[in-house]
Amino acid sequence: MRKATIFLMALALSLATAAALPVPAAMPPARRSRFLANVKFPPPTSYYDCIKKPPSICLEPGSPGATCCKGMCIDTEYNTHHCGNCNRSCKYGETCCAGKCVNLLTDKKNCGECGNQCSSHDCTFGFCNYAG
Repeated sequence: MRKATIFLMALALSLATAAALPVPAAMPPARRSRFLANVKFPPPTSYYDCIKKPPSICLEPGSPGATCCKGMCIDTEYNTHHCGNCNRSCKYGETCCAGKCVNLLTDKKNCGECGNQCSSHDCTFGFCNYAG
């Protein structure tokens, strides 16, 4: 009985203090940011869908690639699933560099990354002149 009395007194005290607090004024309306209005967002990737649109949609600025493969605009220069042409996949461990499948660990013209040429020595483990 004593616990119930203490609980009721605490409840009455909290209600009395809540009623004594002033009511806040209405919040001003939220302002819209002009920053987002000025930003030009790129179109969604579905915009470059060449199934329902002509393949020339892939040539527009901002397109992910200039070739239409399986209804999507693809960059065949650096895509490992469409390297050089549509549906030409690179083997395991190879990367597509300038439309050719290469092994970055051993290729002298693309050692470690695309376009990194070793001057005189071989490419070993992706490093030129590796002394291992």
